Amino acid sequence: MSAAPGTTAAEGEPHPSQFALMRQRRFAPFFWTQFSGAANDNLFKFAFTVMVTYQLQLAWLPPALAGLVIGAVFILPFVLFSATSGQLADKFEKSRMMRAVKNLELAIMAVAAAGFLLPTPNLQAVLLLACTFFMGLHSTVFGPLKYALLPQVLKERELTGGNGLVEMGTFVAILVGNLVGGVLISLPGVGPIAVAAGCLLTALLGRLAVQFVPLLPATDPGLTINWNPLSETWRNLRLARADGVVFTTLLGISWLWFFGAVFLSQFPVFAKEVLHGRESVASLLLVVFSLGIAGGSLLCGRLSRGQLETALVPLGALGMSVFTLDLYWACRDLPASDPLGAWAFLAQPAHWRILADLGLLSASAGLFSVPLYALMQVRSPATHRARLVAANNILNALFMIASSLLAGALLSAGLSIPELFLALGLANLAMLAWLCVRMPEMVQRLGRWGRGG
Repeated sequence: MSAAPGTTAAEGEPHPSQFALMRQRRFAPFFWTQFSGAANDNLFKFAFTVMVTYQLQLAWLPPALAGLVIGAVFILPFVLFSATSGQLADKFEKSRMMRAVKNLELAIMAVAAAGFLLPTPNLQAVLLLACTFFMGLHSTVFGPLKYALLPQVLKERELTGGNGLVEMGTFVAILVGNLVGGVLISLPGVGPIAVAAGCLLTALLGRLAVQFVPLLPATDPGLTINWNPLSETWRNLRLARADGVVFTTLLGISWLWFFGAVFLSQFPVFAKEVLHGRESVASLLLVVFSLGIAGGSLLCGRLSRGQLETALVPLGALGMSVFTLDLYWACRDLPASDPLGAWAFLAQPAHWRILADLGLLSASAGLFSVPLYALMQVRSPATHRARLVAANNILNALFMIASSLLAGALLSAGLSIPELFLALGLANLAMLAWLCVRMPEMVQRLGRWGRGG
């Protein structure tokens, strides 16, 4: 099935409210399953990152690189196992696979709970890094199920709104997970115990939600699984390249994850070393960033007026660069101070511009991403959709690993975190130019959309 950018619902059909989907079994249990999984991933990862940054003293995992290392370990399974996961999602009934994935999450979180309670810092970090890898594996298997499910249960005119809800839910879950993880790990004396209990409870809630996901028949039950991840990864990438629009879309989505991974991995050390803030300031940055993406994702449904509206892609990309560059100017010369809590940080007007830039660049990222996901789903054949989603996940993982390696190299070479943001904003302008060359219809559509067409 294919559609041109900007296609509308049939004449005379009312534009569906995206929020109506939250009352329907075809969507709501899946939404809450996805929400709980994203929340748990981030509760666990952020608590672990804050613990390494502020509490543990590990020579082999310094605070400046902790977020990058933990992020890279989490992403590695996407490179190794996405191709296999895409085949499984096309071959088997999806609700049963989702229940198996949530069972795996419960087992991983039981091991992680033990890891948080170990008394030896080095052994603790090693075990939690192993759990990080397996949580990445859990998310790798779930990813193709998630994005292949939506076109199976939603009408084409519902896809932008449905994707907007999923993106909103994902980043609100990231926010909730990071906030709860940061708060729990900071509780004096009981932080690790509280995090362990929080991870187990969230995994259990996700397992309960997935029980209500309706049956979703396999789209290619006769598929023969190729268990060789290397050859299947290459096959998936060739499949994606066969449609130039799909492949360009996948690269655009992957760039978004490159862009976002830099910010998410740097928030703890950015808060500590640049903004002179305590753990609560790192949590505040995550609040603003996550709510910005959630707001931008929901805004897509309203701005697209019931269409698959690709005009929002270049508009969002431009906003990402403008506000990232302004963030560099806003934070590069902040005066030194004693460590600030969140309320003391908010009391200083100089910090308001930083928070505004962060919120607006993340809202722009939401505008950028939702139409790309919807376009990928519409242009992908049903029998190969999960494998194309797997190709997207492979590219996302490669881009995020590259993000971690490049950011780590630039920081080790002497760049400050504000200078890293400057480089990212300029690189995003180059990406926007490339995207406009590859898909000039988006720019043409932006002109018509701006005139109300």
